[in-house]
This record gives sequence, C-alpha cells and structure tokens, in this order.
Amino acid sequence: MSKVCVFFGTGYEEIEALAVVDILRRQGIDTQMVSVMNDKTVTGSHQIPVVMDALLEDVDFDNVDMIVLPGGMDGTNRLEACDYLMEQVDAFISAGKAVAAICAAPTVLGHRGHLKGKKAICYPGLEQQLSGAEVVFEPAVRDENIITGRGMGCAIEFALMIVEYFVDKNAADAMAEKIVYKR
Repeated sequence: MSKVCVFFGTGYEEIEALAVVDILRRQGIDTQMVSVMNDKTVTGSHQIPVVMDALLEDVDFDNVDMIVLPGGMDGTNRLEACDYLMEQVDAFISAGKAVAAICAAPTVLGHRGHLKGKKAICYPGLEQQLSGAEVVFEPAVRDENIITGRGMGCAIEFALMIVEYFVDKNAADAMAEKIVYKR
C-alpha cells in the first residue's frame, strides 16, 4: 500500500492540506499528517488548530512514497526552514520518488532547483520563484514524479491528481464523482 506524508508548519493553508488528507484517505491511501513544529497540534493560517498523526522525527522516510507540501506563506516558510525535511525532499527527487506541492510551496522546489525543465504551477504572482520551470496555468500539473497545484481553489484537483498518480485516472474520476466535483 502507498504511504503519503503531508507536512504541516504553523501558518499552513488549511484547505490545501486537509483536502489532500481527506481525499487520499477516502481513496484508501495511507496518509499521515506530520508536524515540523515539535508539537502535535499545528495551527493554520486561519487559526484552525489540527492535531497531527506524527512529529517529523517519527517518520521513517524509507516507507514513504510521497511527500506533500501544502501552501500558506508562513507554513511554506516553516517547511523550507526545516533542514531535515528539505534533505528528504532532495533525496526523494534524486531517487525519482514523488513530491507534491501546492500554492506557495512549489517555490520551495524552485528554490532547490528541482523544477528545471519541468511543467509546474504555483500561487499567482510567485511564478518567478519556480526557477527553470515551464510555468503552466492549470489548477494542478504533473511532470514525472512532481505534482504542483495553484492554490486553495485548486486543492481538490491537486488531491485528485495525487490519486491518479497512485491509482489511475478512472479512480480519480470516480472519486470526483463521489464527492460531487466536476473535473
């Protein structure tokens, strides 16, 4: 079974993070919410506290198939400032393992040089930080092992693209229909 870890830093965008967790769990994909804050309760950008499944130091990255980085500027900055998480992002990309990022978070991949020659998207106005990417203006885009999403309004499409990555398009379309979402 595939395992996904969604990483939370204080100030994360609630919808972007929790829509992914919800949809992946509905699909039966093992999905853990992981705090990089040394506290199991992490508060989002709209002051909604959420209790995590694990702390960063509890994660066995050898058993993780995808890292997901939600946006929210403050949350993104905290994820990027977490050296151990960034080492894991680099290792995942180098090994061809999957990384997904939405809203402000794709800029982290741009800053680290992981988007060169790849299609990517991020929150409007931050595109210049996607160094070397072929910027596309779609809700979400996949280029090999990297999935990026535009923002909160695109969180469901972003999550469905992750379902498509792990299962297939039919499963993603079936999930969209089940949650009354038009793709």
